[in-house]
Amino acid sequence: MTVIRQIEQIKKDKLGLITVLCGEDVGQYQFAKDLLLRQLGFEAADLTYAYFDMAEADYSQVDLDLVSLPFFADEKVVILDYFADLTTDKKRYLTDDELKQFELYLDNPVETTRLVIFAPGKLDSKRRLVKLLKRDGLILEAAPLKEADIKAHFQREVQRLGLQIDGAAYQYLLVKSNYDFAEISKNLAFLQSYKGNAAISQTDIDQAIPKTLQDNIFDLTQLVLQSKMDEARNLVRDLRLQGEEEIKLIAIMLTQFRTYLQVQLLQSQGRGEQQIVAELSDITGRKVNPFQVKYALRDSRHLSIGFLKKVIKLLIETDFQIKTGQFDKDYLFDITLLKIATLG
Repeated sequence: MTVIRQIEQIKKDKLGLITVLCGEDVGQYQFAKDLLLRQLGFEAADLTYAYFDMAEADYSQVDLDLVSLPFFADEKVVILDYFADLTTDKKRYLTDDELKQFELYLDNPVETTRLVIFAPGKLDSKRRLVKLLKRDGLILEAAPLKEADIKAHFQREVQRLGLQIDGAAYQYLLVKSNYDFAEISKNLAFLQSYKGNAAISQTDIDQAIPKTLQDNIFDLTQLVLQSKMDEARNLVRDLRLQGEEEIKLIAIMLTQFRTYLQVQLLQSQGRGEQQIVAELSDITGRKVNPFQVKYALRDSRHLSIGFLKKVIKLLIETDFQIKTGQFDKDYLFDITLLKIATLG
C-alpha cells in the first residue's frame, strides 16, 4: 500500500500516540504532508493543535506542550515540522541535551497527546530516537513509487480533478513528466487550467506544458543523431535567443551521453534494469530515478559503446576549447554538432 493510500485511511479520532511522515521523494512527500494535515482537520487557529517548526522552535516550549494536558478537548495534536534531526540530513536544530529530553518523552509519551512528526528525507536508523519511533509509532514513508503505483495514483487524481484524458495521452503525460511525482502533479495543474473539463489530447499536453531545457536538449540530440541538421540549427538558435549558454548546453548533453554510456556498459555486463539503478546510485552517491534508466536504455539501444565514447570525448574537448577561448563558442558548438552527426 502506498503512503497516500495509508493516509487516506487515517482519522483524527483514531490517531495513534506517535505518527511520523518521512521520505526522500520530495513531490510525493509534500502531497502526503498536505493530505495528512487535511485528514487531521488541522487549523492553525484551533487550540486543540500545537504546531512547531523545529528549525526555529524553542524546545522548552515544545516539551511543555508535549507533556501538558489539553484544555479544550480530551486529546490534543502536537505537530513537529521540519524535524531534520531525525534524518540523515546534516542539518541539526536541537542540542544533544534537547534530543535526550525528547528521547525521554518517547520512552513515556503522554496518553492525551497525539504527536505528529514531519521529517523530510530518510530517517537515520542508527539513532536511538528513530528506533524508538519505529518501535512505538506509525511510520509513513514517501518512498519512490513503482510505475504501476504512479499510474494508479494519478488516474485517481485525474478523476478527482474532473479531467478527461484518454489512455494514450495519459501515458504521454507520464513519460513527458519523467514519471516524477512532483512534475506530474504540476503538469496536471497546467492541464486543468488550460483545458478545464474538455478532452485532453497529446497536442494539448505539448501546448499546455512548457518544455524544460532538458527536454529541448533531448530533442536536439535526437535531431543531430538523425542528421536533421537544419532543424537542429533552428533549435539551437531558439535556445540562444532564450539566453542559454553553450557551456550549459554542452554540460547537459554530456550528462545525457554519459548516462547512455553507463547504462550500455552495465547492460553489456549482464546487468538488468534494477541492478543498473542500484549500481548507478552507488556510483553517483544519489538515488537514481528508475525511469531515467529505463528511458536511457530505450533511447541508446541503437548507439554503440564506441560511438558514445567518441561523442563524450568530443564534447569534453569542445567544453575545454570554449572555456580557454580558443575559438568562437558559437562556431565550436555548431561544428561539434556536425561532427556528432557524422561520427561512425
